[in-house]
Amino acid sequence: MANQTLFPTSVIGSMPRPDFVKALISDTCTLSQAERDRLMGNAIYASVALQETAGVDVVSDGEWWRKSYIGVIAELAHGFEVSTNPQDGRPWTIVVDKLSPRQPGFIANEVAFLKKLTGRDIKATLPAPALLGERMWDPERSSKAYPDRDDFVRDCVPILRREVELLRDEGVSIVQVDDPHLCLFVDSNIRAAYDDADRAADFAVDMNNQVFAGIDGVKKAVHLCRRAGARARGEADHRGTFDPIMGQLCRLEVDHLTMEFVTPGSGEMSVFEQLPEHIEVGLGCVSCHPGTIDSVDTIVERVEQALKYLQPERITLNPDCGFAPGSAATVSLDEVYTKLCNEVEAARRLREKYG
Repeated sequence: MANQTLFPTSVIGSMPRPDFVKALISDTCTLSQAERDRLMGNAIYASVALQETAGVDVVSDGEWWRKSYIGVIAELAHGFEVSTNPQDGRPWTIVVDKLSPRQPGFIANEVAFLKKLTGRDIKATLPAPALLGERMWDPERSSKAYPDRDDFVRDCVPILRREVELLRDEGVSIVQVDDPHLCLFVDSNIRAAYDDADRAADFAVDMNNQVFAGIDGVKKAVHLCRRAGARARGEADHRGTFDPIMGQLCRLEVDHLTMEFVTPGSGEMSVFEQLPEHIEVGLGCVSCHPGTIDSVDTIVERVEQALKYLQPERITLNPDCGFAPGSAATVSLDEVYTKLCNEVEAARRLREKYG
């Protein structure tokens, strides 16, 4: 990072969307696109102000421009049908045709706008290729274009890779690939559902590496979570230590890994000893679960557990996951502000003690 601060603080990416922000990105919004963009820009200004007031070192735009956090792929490529999932009413993006570039630079434009609002380090996020395959390939509706799910995943790689190049050129500090799919392989029940769980996890790693291959001049990160935030929507609670996927994590050709450790059942932080020494760890040390506010002392204790296995220079403080677990979740911005303030105060104490 530009400032080389010890124990830098960060968000994962998403911030809670107030109802008026959800209204602005809704298909039912009757405002002109120009008026939507103006109002959304004002909203993002407030999101950044919240993060800066809390004192966060690495900020995001909260991913508020996006109708769907991972559905942003449909802005980058033709070939998708965007509709509403009949089961839960959330945005549903399904691949129905061969992919082709649509508007490269959509995410880079998010960063270009954000740079006008802040002088702090900026993080931009992209969905992982294998995650897109898991969520956006349907055996019936996608099979005409892609009979094999993996072929769809492979075709996502050049689309995402081009965006990484444009983000690098835009001057973003960190490009983060979000890959909760890879982290699901910590769960024995998930592993049992695959004929070869290790092969599937290896494929996810290979696709991430191809997205980043040969790109220099930007910090490359992968975010791993077992969908901690999904519990805010009452969804499955995936548990398991990181041990089953440590072989895969060591093969990721990245500079930075964010890993959940607030979630019960995450296992021992001793797994950090297995990671290559050049990899920084974005330590999940702040709960993103609504209604749970970790004290400063608790956050410090979690980081000090990690310090048994990592040098201070390799640790970034961040929440376990994004603060907005899906487009339908309701999360308090004021509560998130308190959590970020506690994260920043914990970092201050750690710098004082270990700097």
